[in-house]
Amino acid sequence: MSSTDREQWATRIGFILAAVGSAVGLGNIWRFPFQVGQEGGAAFLVVYLAFILLIGLPAILVEFVIGRRSERNPIDAFDRLGYRAWTAAGVLGVMGGFIIMSFYSVVAGWVTRYTLASATGAYFAEPAEYFVDIAAGTDALLFHLLFMGITAIIVGLGIQRGIEMAVKALVPALVALMIVLIVYGFTLDGAVQGYAYYLSPEPGAVAANWTSILPAAAGQAFFTLSLGMGIMITYASYIDDDRSLVGDGAWIVGLDTAIAIMAGLMIFPVLFTIGVEPGAGGAGELFIGVGGAIAGLPGSRIIGVLFFGTVLVAALSSAISLTEVTVSFLIDRFGLDRPVATGIVAGGIFVLGIPTALDLAVLELYDQVTAELFLPLTVFLLVLFVGWFYDEALDEVSKGVSADWLPGAWLWHVRTIILVVIGITLVLSVQGLIETLPETIEAIDLL
Repeated sequence: MSSTDREQWATRIGFILAAVGSAVGLGNIWRFPFQVGQEGGAAFLVVYLAFILLIGLPAILVEFVIGRRSERNPIDAFDRLGYRAWTAAGVLGVMGGFIIMSFYSVVAGWVTRYTLASATGAYFAEPAEYFVDIAAGTDALLFHLLFMGITAIIVGLGIQRGIEMAVKALVPALVALMIVLIVYGFTLDGAVQGYAYYLSPEPGAVAANWTSILPAAAGQAFFTLSLGMGIMITYASYIDDDRSLVGDGAWIVGLDTAIAIMAGLMIFPVLFTIGVEPGAGGAGELFIGVGGAIAGLPGSRIIGVLFFGTVLVAALSSAISLTEVTVSFLIDRFGLDRPVATGIVAGGIFVLGIPTALDLAVLELYDQVTAELFLPLTVFLLVLFVGWFYDEALDEVSKGVSADWLPGAWLWHVRTIILVVIGITLVLSVQGLIETLPETIEAIDLL
């Protein structure tokens, strides 16, 4: 497919909502609360927000530059730009996104199951036991397949008729539903405790635990902003040449961060109301904790459908983008029709996700390896490339920017502060992975 007939976004808002939908997803609503809990509450939030502000926005522009300038997927982008030796960075990103989608779909299958089960109250009596029963096994496999099928249908319809139309409905619906649930959480008995835990860091907590908080916050930032997965490169490859990457990037990062904060305001009042320790539930925290809270509330079935329906909307918006990355590669490289490419990718993701659907320990393995190795390494390589090797980066960022000083300041920020911070983060992440990986592998029953 040539650049002249390559698909493009029909509207600016369509691109922004697609990128926001990608960034929000389960990363904000499922992963973010238990990351906050595992890393000590508000101390993690402080580091996370600082990382988003100082690193997230400049880094997202790095991927935008590569995507729009090349008009190609993450793997073919470097060849198109004349830097074939850097293709490995694109390959790492696509591989990371592919692995993430394989376990993401399984978790989204749980969400689908809980949305339906809320209508009947199936998990109300024994929330923890219900989660254990449905989290791994045949049911998890079937709902993994169902969710991948829905995602494939949307991606297969294309950029404008499928992805753009879907996100224009999904993202506003997600925000509206979250607002309703935040207002509801404000009325709960544990609201004050939840807000204090989430928003009031203990003095010295960051300094005392920064070696664990920094890589965790970085991994969450990369995950929630869809950095290092090839998504932003892919989505930017469909952007018109006259748009401001800085303006679009600011909107995406701002909206994503706002929704991440909203997720905490939605979740923690519920956890403290029912006496669940934040972070203790791990991957099942959202389902066991919130599911248990919902069970004891008036109108519990309606609230359950509303809550898990909200999470399902978020999951679908991200799944679309994760799937599109590899679909874009097959279309660009091999000239496949979109429906065929989508079917191949969806089938591959389903197969890779089978171990996760059969054993929760595999999910932890996939999550650790992608968040602590693939994502920071990919972002580090992309920042290094754009900051020090790609001569046309400044010209690309300058388009549509009225402040003459901004592009130059961005480039030097990328070359120095971002490169050093992500480098340190990568070292800490790899050290943590080396320490924890043997235990994670040992816990897998499939081996």
